[in-house]
Amino acid sequence: MRETTPQVFLIARPALDPDGLRGYLEAVGGASWLDRRAGSDAEALVEFAGRACYRSWEPGLNPNVTRIRTDQREYLDNVLASGHGSVLEHASFTFAFRDVSRVFTHELVRHRAGSAFSQESLRYVRLSEIGFRVPPALEPMRERVISIVEQLEELQVRAAQELGLDEDGVPFAVKKEATSALRRLAPLGLSTDIVWTANARTLRHVIALRTAPGAEEELRLVFDMVASIAVAEAPSLFQDFTREADGTWVPARGRV
Repeated sequence: MRETTPQVFLIARPALDPDGLRGYLEAVGGASWLDRRAGSDAEALVEFAGRACYRSWEPGLNPNVTRIRTDQREYLDNVLASGHGSVLEHASFTFAFRDVSRVFTHELVRHRAGSAFSQESLRYVRLSEIGFRVPPALEPMRERVISIVEQLEELQVRAAQELGLDEDGVPFAVKKEATSALRRLAPLGLSTDIVWTANARTLRHVIALRTAPGAEEELRLVFDMVASIAVAEAPSLFQDFTREADGTWVPARGRV
């Protein structure tokens, strides 16, 4: 058995195309925005989408707009305050979660809106070794927990031997069927990997929900890390979040 600790990696973020931006803005008369553009590409993309809704690149492009906010942070704070959450959906981030449990992934995939998932498949990946994290609530019986997991790991290895899965000439379809069946004998808490893409609106929602005091312990641990990464990556999109001492992230602007 391999004792594990969840890890979070940001592996993809929005990237703007300067030529495309300039071409569009020259067409609509808002090229001066490029000189004011600030922050990360994610923040700029959300601002771009918001300004496109009202043609608020410059005063006068829309006769109804005589003044515009030129400070990006102030502009995005107004987006959050007004609940114009749809523009946040243009900016997506991709995370790779390493050594999280299937308890974690079963709860994560409930957040379908604004998300994409690609999880390690135990129909194809044989469990020759079981990674496992002993949750804090089970620390008083740590040795017994580890012993049980080690027995389950040994069962996986011996079953593969008895079924002859590594013998020459065994068709892949046979290996797949046996591997799929054997995963039923693995603990739900075994460590696995999953790739998750979420737009900024979804990310705000999941961070608030999954770091709340009533959330599952592992999700609170992992999304505390996710929140720290998100705030560092696009501070203006998460500027209203406050981290409390217990790891709870609370948005002042609420749901957008």
